[in-house]
Amino acid sequence: MLHRFFVFIMLVVLASSLPAAAGELRQGPRAVVELFTSQGCSSCPKADAMLAELGERGDIVALAYHVDYWDYVGWEDTFGERAFSDRQRDYAQSWGSSRIFTPQLIVNGAGGVVASKQEAVDAALARAALPVLVGLSCDDDDKLMTITISGGDDQMEGVVWLVTFIDRAEVDIERGENKGRKIAYTQIVTGRQVVGMFRPGSEGQIRLPLDEVLTGKANGVAILVQQEREGLPGPILGAASYTR
Repeated sequence: MLHRFFVFIMLVVLASSLPAAAGELRQGPRAVVELFTSQGCSSCPKADAMLAELGERGDIVALAYHVDYWDYVGWEDTFGERAFSDRQRDYAQSWGSSRIFTPQLIVNGAGGVVASKQEAVDAALARAALPVLVGLSCDDDDKLMTITISGGDDQMEGVVWLVTFIDRAEVDIERGENKGRKIAYTQIVTGRQVVGMFRPGSEGQIRLPLDEVLTGKANGVAILVQQEREGLPGPILGAASYTR
């Protein structure tokens, strides 16, 4: 999806940042929470509501991945993607497991909990920390986004991911386990793309045109720095987000 603007990416030496444009800018969070959910799952609305609350916290970047493996029940998730189901499977494989379920909340890529169990979520968040600093800024015209990443020599290398999302949408569900319900969803992931690599002890910038990033209905972008283990997702090292 983002290959069209790869020519616009400029990796340069760290320089002065641009002023933030109007919108919600979140930097220096303690946690990235990834909710794997489905409109066809009757246990998920409680977790969807909890994610909305977490998304209001300034110290959390919240993302919702709608999976497709509940579609057989009778309702095809309007945001569901096989790629998101695969991401959940990749997490499970990286932990030596074959089990996936909804609603599952993964905190900083390091472990998953049942998202409807508040105590388990709170415990995972209490241990959360992100050691790599990711900064975001936009120019006055809200056209160019600058990503700044820095971290000490003691950190691990990581992949820089750009994740687009819709901050809120309501869906009337006509079939399946949630038939007849109108449910509000937040932080709905629409796409993911690698935009670079982070190397410990380095500082640099990536600049991207926002109009090429926020396509379709997406109005938010999260930047994640995440380790990989033999091609599988590992711990998340740093994050920031911007909602237009």
